[in-house]
Amino acid sequence: MPTVVVNVDSDGDGVPDELDQCPATPYNVVIDERGCPHSLLFGENEFMMEARAYYDENSSEIKSEYYEQLDNAGKKMQDHLDAVMRVEGHISKREETSANQTLSRYRVEGIKNYMIIKHNIDPDRIKTVYYGSERPIAPNDAENSWLNQRIYALISNVE
Repeated sequence: MPTVVVNVDSDGDGVPDELDQCPATPYNVVIDERGCPHSLLFGENEFMMEARAYYDENSSEIKSEYYEQLDNAGKKMQDHLDAVMRVEGHISKREETSANQTLSRYRVEGIKNYMIIKHNIDPDRIKTVYYGSERPIAPNDAENSWLNQRIYALISNVE
């Protein structure tokens, strides 16, 4: 009789719970083979690192659950003075109104200001892009639109 083996992955990061050393990884974060968020190392001092944050509908307030991720990015930029951050702002189709066309900009500027104020990062090292709702990563229905209410940041010292 065939046996079915089920590997449970509670946080949905692709690493089974029995091997996952970071069992509560936030959704949509790049992880290493242990299931932990990481930076990608290339050479001895070369790296790329991602940061993501999701927002409540029609809000640009950074949720406290993303502070640790942003602080890790800020520390990495302090340690690598040649690193730059590129921050992309997005909104969901549900947030798209003539009054909200600047919401993605407010989200990006909030991240930039956080890095400048909290980690003393030179503003010239932070590049910003505002996409609005034209780059969704999920359906814009009531259940999934929160995934489009986001910023995505890439921190790197690799050109």
